[in-house]
Amino acid sequence: MSICDTEKSVDEMDARERARYIDDLTPRGGLYTEVQREVHPQSNSSWRVSPDPWWLPPPVLSHLEALGQHLYQFYKALNLLYSQSIRGIQPTWVSRYLDLGKSEEVIKFGQMSRFKSHVPLVIRPDVIPTRSGMIATELDSVPGGIGFTASLAERYAKLGDQIVGGANGMVTGFAQMVRDVAGTDAPVLGVVVSEEASAYRPEMSYLGDQLNAAGLETYVIGPEELSFVEDGLFIDGAHGRRRIDVIYRFFELFDLRNLPQIDLILYAVRKGLVKITPPLKAYHEEKMMMALFHHPLLSNFWHQHLGKKSVAFLRQTFPKTWILDPAPLPPHGVIASLEIAGQSFSDWRALGHLGQKHRQLVIKPSGYSEMAWGSRGVTIGHDMAERDWQGVIDEALRAFEQTPHIMQEFHNGATFSASYYDYETDQIETFRGRVRLQPYYFIFKDKAVLSGLQATVCPADKKILHGMVDAVVIPGAVKK
Repeated sequence: MSICDTEKSVDEMDARERARYIDDLTPRGGLYTEVQREVHPQSNSSWRVSPDPWWLPPPVLSHLEALGQHLYQFYKALNLLYSQSIRGIQPTWVSRYLDLGKSEEVIKFGQMSRFKSHVPLVIRPDVIPTRSGMIATELDSVPGGIGFTASLAERYAKLGDQIVGGANGMVTGFAQMVRDVAGTDAPVLGVVVSEEASAYRPEMSYLGDQLNAAGLETYVIGPEELSFVEDGLFIDGAHGRRRIDVIYRFFELFDLRNLPQIDLILYAVRKGLVKITPPLKAYHEEKMMMALFHHPLLSNFWHQHLGKKSVAFLRQTFPKTWILDPAPLPPHGVIASLEIAGQSFSDWRALGHLGQKHRQLVIKPSGYSEMAWGSRGVTIGHDMAERDWQGVIDEALRAFEQTPHIMQEFHNGATFSASYYDYETDQIETFRGRVRLQPYYFIFKDKAVLSGLQATVCPADKKILHGMVDAVVIPGAVKK
């Protein structure tokens, strides 16, 4: 029987009833996940449903709140680094790395002077709590999960829990960000979702419904639904023909040439007929930005433009990262800051002969590739045979000019206890798992505001932490 059929208040519910109540509020099939898989015929969710949110201790919440502003400043400094590299003020290899594999069109658009100061206004890191601290393994400036996390927050808030950002924090934060971009309180927003990202269309439609309910006129559309006339881009909506003031692009730049009417969209953006966020800057989507942060030859730049506090904070947050460049080093050269078991290296292929326990390393595409989002293309050194690991290194080096790869230190997440409702036993079950935290920061009035947080708790034997059928997915909250 559905808990919604009872007359109990949320304060009277036990843990089983809380979990079933949350599940009853979930549209059938979950709606917001990339791949819909059935947990149980009686469940609406394609993940394990917990009776409780992810409780954040006050120091952890304070740390995550501070992280957003540091990341925002980092993106602004990265803009300057790229610009100065192009002009020869900083090393030219920086911009060369960041432009690898990209079309001339994308590179030129990202270098346009009128967009020079533009940075992503939605920032979402993947944060892994470890025994030694909070590690951000990736930064995403075109993140999925905005609508999904908004829906989780809304549902769990109905239980009376104090959700990070508030019950509607994701919606109000997103709306404030859009109004800030538009420079007006009543813009018309077009959320443009590509075919490549169509699996996320349901959650973006949910977000669009919530934004409309909150008073921000929003249309979640494919690029083919836009029409262009002399003075802008238009959509035929419920209120007739409406001019779009702001495009929120939910498409990756590697996919640009596959978008219908992309030439009209780019023309409207260039002419200032519509504003777009995130900016069309492919280097913002490169994971190698963490390698640039750790590069010893750029240390003075980061200290000058971030300051000691941010540099110290981000050094503790970003794992050591290297760009897998196959260029040979001279006999006296070594790969900077790479030392394993007391050994230095001058050739990436030498890492292929390390013993399994010394291969605590991750290799993945840096960006601008269909393999660079989600968990695609990620390989973990100590989780594979030596021959396979050698093959991964060889392939990453061969792909350098078109799809550069990075290597990172692997940080094993700390384990926590998580609970979920088991439909088979009608009981609350517990397991030990590792958690990935995804805080969402929206930028407005030059501040990064933590507006929501999604926690994904995976069984402890999983090396890559992502949404899966046996994971618990919940919003972050703090104890009252």
